[in-house]
Amino acid sequence: WPFESPLTSRPIDLFYFIFFVVHIPATLLIDCQAIWPKHLIPESLQLLPPWYVGMSGDFLIGGAMGILGNGSGLAWFSVRLVPAPSRHYQCDRRPFTACFNSLLFVIGAYGLWKDSRGIYGLLVLYGASTCTTTYACVAAILDTPTTSAATIAQNVVSITPAHRVMLLSSYVPFFLIPLFLAVDMAVRLQKLASVGIRALESSKRE
Repeated sequence: WPFESPLTSRPIDLFYFIFFVVHIPATLLIDCQAIWPKHLIPESLQLLPPWYVGMSGDFLIGGAMGILGNGSGLAWFSVRLVPAPSRHYQCDRRPFTACFNSLLFVIGAYGLWKDSRGIYGLLVLYGASTCTTTYACVAAILDTPTTSAATIAQNVVSITPAHRVMLLSSYVPFFLIPLFLAVDMAVRLQKLASVGIRALESSKRE
């Protein structure tokens, strides 16, 4: 991968680079807990997911990880996570997802640092996949009923207005950033393809 221009001269790529670098330790230390032997995981890290769910009311992560009971209805979401071994699914793809994401974050950050055009397709794939999943999360948060005496009595999953605002402020950026990334990289690929097509047509005319 040839070095062409410093990352600091490409502010958008610098933003993407920081986004990926921040995700690397979070993925390795939190998302990959299902891969590491439990005795090697510090207790403080094991307590982070339950603490987060209790603080934020995040029924998606709480349900998918089994913190809030059986999360079998959240299979579409749980394959994106790895924090705890699955107790509900015969085929647990979460360790694979975490390993893939960890590798992608490293390759993406390195490729952005080196200003490599070769990672554009991979980043389109990541951005499109992530924003699609997160869009479903945002829709679920908006559709979940507000906590009331009735929802408590009927044991219906619900969230308080404060939790809804907190969750939306957490999930919406992780929908918009990958969406912007996917569109941006797709446009860059289209421009590269156009340059290649023009060069090919020019060589044929010579």
